[in-house]
Amino acid sequence: MNYLLTGLPGIGKTSIIKEVIEKLGMSACGFFTSEIKEGESRVGFSVQTLFGMEGVLAHKEFRSKYRVGGYGVAVSGFEKIVSRELERCLRGKGIIIIDEIGKMELFSRRFQELVLVCLDAPNPVLGTIMFGYHPYVEKVKKREDVKVFEVTKKNRNQLVELLVEEIKKDLQS
Repeated sequence: MNYLLTGLPGIGKTSIIKEVIEKLGMSACGFFTSEIKEGESRVGFSVQTLFGMEGVLAHKEFRSKYRVGGYGVAVSGFEKIVSRELERCLRGKGIIIIDEIGKMELFSRRFQELVLVCLDAPNPVLGTIMFGYHPYVEKVKKREDVKVFEVTKKNRNQLVELLVEEIKKDLQS
């Protein structure tokens, strides 16, 4: 089974995933995205793998035909980092972390392909998926092997324990 968190930006999806990994105490592989800030202003987004690779996913100063809001998306740089990491994950036995399946990441066809391969793998995927509509996202959310959890202010504190229990139970069966 695969577990994807969705919800409004800043609701705590990535924090939940990090806490779940810590509580499970299992090996994990994959990547996280985070904001790049200059002072109080967000100027871009970075990608960091659990293996230690890092790069810029998008930045206000990037010139790119791929844009989301005011950000130019560095598709080829993202693909290099994330492709290597997800291919490494598929050779291992740990939980695959995909943070996130969102507008910027979906400009990469290679990423879309790898997400599907990861979802088909015996390792569970724990990740985040965009809240809004996108045809690819809808296809992923409707898979029988995917459980989608909407994170809200009311449920975010309970989701950590729920996910830990579900993943443990899944791995024992």
